[in-house]
Formats: sequence, structure tokens, C-alpha cells
Amino acid sequence: MKYSLSIFVALILFSCAKKAATHKDEIKLFQYDLNIEFADATKSPLTEEDLKTFKTLEFFDIDENYNIEADFELTPNTPIFEMPTTTDRLPLYRKYGIARFTLNGKKIELNVYQNQQLMTTVDYAEHLFLPFNDDTNGSTTYGGGRYLDLEIPKGDSKKIRIDFNKAYNPYCAYNHTFSCPIPPKENYLPVAIPVGVKAYK
Repeated sequence: MKYSLSIFVALILFSCAKKAATHKDEIKLFQYDLNIEFADATKSPLTEEDLKTFKTLEFFDIDENYNIEADFELTPNTPIFEMPTTTDRLPLYRKYGIARFTLNGKKIELNVYQNQQLMTTVDYAEHLFLPFNDDTNGSTTYGGGRYLDLEIPKGDSKKIRIDFNKAYNPYCAYNHTFSCPIPPKENYLPVAIPVGVKAYK
């Protein structure tokens, strides 16, 4: 019965996504997919003990004001560098571009990165990575910051969509055995971002 209900809910959410009904539907689908991943023992970052009692992640309320179309400046020929992580692993990244926007009256500038290994794969050829810190870290969100997955803008677009409602925690927030990139200090937002995934309790 529980399995059938999950399929029913999935079909409803999938139908909403196909219709592109609203931004809220899109974020609800994102949250649903994340919960499905965390409940799956073959994919979940949760410890074996936490997985036994897992029901759902905690999310902030969805807020359209944090779904932003930012100006995007490409930064070609920037050097490849080793991004520090929570372990001694040093994945290779390159600064792909700079996103600029105004949020809550403050001008924000964030670096967007491209993983040099993932870019060679079919699934992640268009993938960009935005790690960030903000004023909620250590209270309502994970102290080590959060991540956003972005896509390379199509064509000659000088804009990029940054939807903080899709901000998620590094796996290290759930299990210390993982190695997670540490958001560079230049990607600190001097504002609170009260959307996306909350701190895990």
C-alpha cells in the first residue's frame, strides 16, 4: 500500500512538472526527488542508523524572491585549481563565470565553477557548481555552507538562473565519512538565504 501511494504521488508530481504549472511545483518535485534519494539505501548519504528512522528532510518555505535571473560574465582561460575539501582530496575546478545580482538591497557577486573531471562525462557536460555560505549557516542551515547545481546558459545568453530554493547540503552534513568541497570565502553572501534545505537534525 505504501509503495503504491509513493507511485501515485510521483505520477502526480511528474504530471505537474510536465505541465510546468508553477515555480512551486518545480521546487516540490525537487524536494520529492531529494527525499527519494535519501530514503534509498543504495544512494543515501545517511548513516545506517539514521537511515532506519529517516522520513523527510526539512525545507524552508518556497519563496519566489530567491529564484533569481543573474547577470553572468564568462571567465574564459581562468586557471585550473585544486578546491579544498573536508578531507585531503583536492578536486580540480575552474572558475567558469561570475554571477551578479541584487538581493534584499545588497549587490551580490558569486563565482560559478566547473569540475574538470565531471565536464568530460555525458551526464555532467553542461553542469556548473555554485558552493556558497550565508548568514543562516550554523543556525538554521548547515554550518559548512550549501551547494547549488546550475547549467551552462544556452547560446549567447548573458544571464543565468540561480534558484536558492534548490540549495542543498553537502553530504558531510549527514555523514562525516564523505569528502565535500568547502565553499571559497569569496562566495559568502552577506544576507540570509532562508530557502532550500535546512540543517539536518
